Amino acid sequence: MFLLSSLLEQEVLLGLQTVLDRSWDIFFRNANAGAAPGTAYQSPPPLSTSLSTLSQAQFLVQAQPNVDKLVEDHLAVQSLIRAYQIRGHHVAQLDPLGILDADLDSSLPADIVTSTDKLGFYGLDESDLDKVFHLPTTTFIGGNESALPLREIIRRLEMAYCQHIGVEFMFINDLEQCQWIRQKFETPGIMQFTNEEKRTLLARLVRSTRFEEFLHRKWSSEKRFGLEGCEVLIPALKTIIDKSSEKGVDYVIMGMPHRGRLNVLANVIRKELEQIFCQFDSKLEAADEGSGDVKYHLGMYHRRINRVTDRNITLSLVANPSHLEAADPVVQGKTKAEQFYCGDTEGKKVMSILLHGDAAFAGQGIVYETFHLSDLPSYTTHGTVHVVVNNQIGFTTDPRMARSSPYPTDVARVVNAPIFHVNADDPEAVVYVCNVAAEWRSTFHKDVVVDLVCYRRNGHNEMDEPMFTQPLMYKQIRKQKPVLQKYAELLISQGVVNQLEYEEEIAKYDKICEEAHARSKDEKILHIKHWLDSPWPGFFTLDGQPRSMTCPSTGLNEEDLTHIGQVASSVPVEDFTIHGGLSRILKTRGEMVKNRTVDWALAEYMAFGSLLKEGIHIRLSGQDVERGTFSHRHHVLHDQNVDKRICIPMNHLWPNQAPYTVCNSSLSEYGVLGFELGFAMASPNALVLWEAQFGDFHNTAQCIIDQFICPGQAKWVRQNGIVLLLPHGMEGMGPEHSSARPERFLQMCNDDPDVFPKLLDDFDVRQLYECNWIVVNCSTPANFFHVLRRQILLPFRKPLIIFTPKSLLRHPEARSSFDDMLPGTHFLRVIPDSGPAAQNPEQVKRVLFCTGKVYYDLTRERKARQMEADVAITRVEQLSPFPFDLLQKEAQKYPAAELVWCQEEHKNQGYYDYVKPRLRTTINRAKPVWYAGREPAAAPATGNKKTHLTELQRLLDTAFNLDAFKDLA
Repeated sequence: MFLLSSLLEQEVLLGLQTVLDRSWDIFFRNANAGAAPGTAYQSPPPLSTSLSTLSQAQFLVQAQPNVDKLVEDHLAVQSLIRAYQIRGHHVAQLDPLGILDADLDSSLPADIVTSTDKLGFYGLDESDLDKVFHLPTTTFIGGNESALPLREIIRRLEMAYCQHIGVEFMFINDLEQCQWIRQKFETPGIMQFTNEEKRTLLARLVRSTRFEEFLHRKWSSEKRFGLEGCEVLIPALKTIIDKSSEKGVDYVIMGMPHRGRLNVLANVIRKELEQIFCQFDSKLEAADEGSGDVKYHLGMYHRRINRVTDRNITLSLVANPSHLEAADPVVQGKTKAEQFYCGDTEGKKVMSILLHGDAAFAGQGIVYETFHLSDLPSYTTHGTVHVVVNNQIGFTTDPRMARSSPYPTDVARVVNAPIFHVNADDPEAVVYVCNVAAEWRSTFHKDVVVDLVCYRRNGHNEMDEPMFTQPLMYKQIRKQKPVLQKYAELLISQGVVNQLEYEEEIAKYDKICEEAHARSKDEKILHIKHWLDSPWPGFFTLDGQPRSMTCPSTGLNEEDLTHIGQVASSVPVEDFTIHGGLSRILKTRGEMVKNRTVDWALAEYMAFGSLLKEGIHIRLSGQDVERGTFSHRHHVLHDQNVDKRICIPMNHLWPNQAPYTVCNSSLSEYGVLGFELGFAMASPNALVLWEAQFGDFHNTAQCIIDQFICPGQAKWVRQNGIVLLLPHGMEGMGPEHSSARPERFLQMCNDDPDVFPKLLDDFDVRQLYECNWIVVNCSTPANFFHVLRRQILLPFRKPLIIFTPKSLLRHPEARSSFDDMLPGTHFLRVIPDSGPAAQNPEQVKRVLFCTGKVYYDLTRERKARQMEADVAITRVEQLSPFPFDLLQKEAQKYPAAELVWCQEEHKNQGYYDYVKPRLRTTINRAKPVWYAGREPAAAPATGNKKTHLTELQRLLDTAFNLDAFKDLA
């Protein structure tokens, strides 16, 4: 009887297992298919009728509650597994000091089982710990096993998610990516290292640690922003580079802040140690032009063999200022350019690594702007590995006062980047995480973040006293055993190395440092060029000789002008329907070409098209640049009947032309301008332009302008030919859309207002070579055409700031003839008066010097007052470098005339403060230089149209009232 009962029970249990297996299969299929909460579970089908009807019925009456309880328990276990996957990182042991919570929260999640009493959260108790539960397909903790006891499930989850690695990834909305990450961290025994790998890791830690100790011994009173407390950064970066090299990457572009920069240069980029050590010599003289910069701002470019993969790898560390995270978009732009020029459309050969500080990563908005470029078609670099050196403190600011998010890395969640937090005092965990990060980038070509939770052994710099503000933290740090010592003791205890081998490794690197230090004393001068992060081989020489300081004519033959104009006024694609309004615009363009004239948009088209023919890649970027903010450009045509079908006529000009890239950007200035600067950095043989939606919008990118564009060559001997197009003009549109703030750019020009330069041969080109940037305000389409072409035909590169018009885009008088653009023509730095006043200069009573749009207001008023013979109007097209030579001729041409600077901007803005002293130097202070324009004001312009017109009329009255300045005189 007992035997029969047992057999019956066994058969029922087998049938129950079959039913449950089918039930669970249905549940997981439904859940994975996205079933709504509560709908994935379906009741099990009836048990097999192979048992007697009575026995089955009797059993089911008793067993049904147990079946429901079993299903509930399995669901509870799945919820428990999911809780660890989502929130396990909150429990992970991330702080090497053991005193802080990396997520700023000391409470434990209610759904993470840290003790048996937490099982009640899931309706389980201690008696369930040894029960075996089926594992869902969304976990890999079972390895080759499909079911485990609850006790083992919890243990394995704790090993995967709650030790020295905290994984944030469950916010990612891609199942394949989530499964990939689960496999990398949940698979039992996956984090294993060979003895050889451990010895390599130890050797890298030795180099990282002893480098900092050597600098401290030799220059104890010098700032160096050392790496102490995060020495594991060096093996971390080398691991990322090794794995990426293994996956096919041969060029890595890096950006990083001060901390650890010298160590990265020495032990990752492999810059010669003597070049680093000689930088500490305060008596070293600069051999190169420019002021140079402090050693922990400088960059480097180096091509070497990667000893792990035996493949060539090029490493570039981009120079950066103290402005935190400002280098992020620059690195991304340079990476995009290098990918573009080598045809790397998927980011398999060129990649970027960005290093960050924890406080800056959370606090600087440019981080968010840069992340939001990561998936945009014209900006993506196909994945960046971000490494955060998480000091758990800013300069002196506690994290609780520095951010509102749990982690400093939470900003990365906006682009579904996985975030791997890791205790920096566990080198093997760090190396494993970095391997995974590099594999992720190679597999999915998306961003990934490694958060190295560490500490800063010294203050913000070596001279700072951190005990003032963080006494308890630094008491613990003083007791903290360095990571090298801890890891060496571990490997010695494991028998991987012995004490003698460890000491020999230290002695070997110390000897390398000492020998390099001895060599560094032979350096008498500092060559900043050794620290270039973007060399342009071959650009500055021609046939082995320095390029001549000349610029050829920027004109173009009429055949090319006509051809470009015809393409610009047509649709070079069949069956393409354009908007009716655009048809009229293209027809107007065609008529202009027939009449041999150009407006502003057509002049730009011809400049671009001609450079494309010469093999110059052109990239125009910014908000709404494809159409143009003022609906004038229309470089991208949209089919009105087919969604997303576009045509870019500029790419249909010539059979073997260079590519033209025109791309609307995200609504960002800081990030996008930094990106374009980085793109322009990669090659001198490209015209890279950024256009502001309105000129004054550049002020949110001021950091890039102030820190990179204006002083870039002086600080880093790094030329850059980026062009800024800044719409500017007082047209009654209010203070937000009028001024591109020319006074700010002119204030930062490096020419001397009190010194009249020597007028040597090729003065105009040599003057450009010596300036830090070029500032122009063109009044004719032809001059705009020439200045764009000159930007490429010059034998060097300088940033070009162009104040572009708004109303002149359609002004009937703002037209140029083909004759002004033919061979032999060039950019006019100054456009003299060519009317009646110029015919009888001795009779002229006043010369009005001006720039830009106001010229058309002045000529209209002069004509209305019938004063063409009394007043000459001279246009200054190039403001900086200042055209001393040409304006001297203009002043001498009108010996009896008063000199007046006329501008539409307010007196404390615009050009007056820049122009007046230079004009006075030009005429040797023989006469006063009067002012005609708006009075000083705090805002750039009035918001009232009537007031605007009143101010304009007052400006014109002053300019043409020949008695206006007599009382002042």
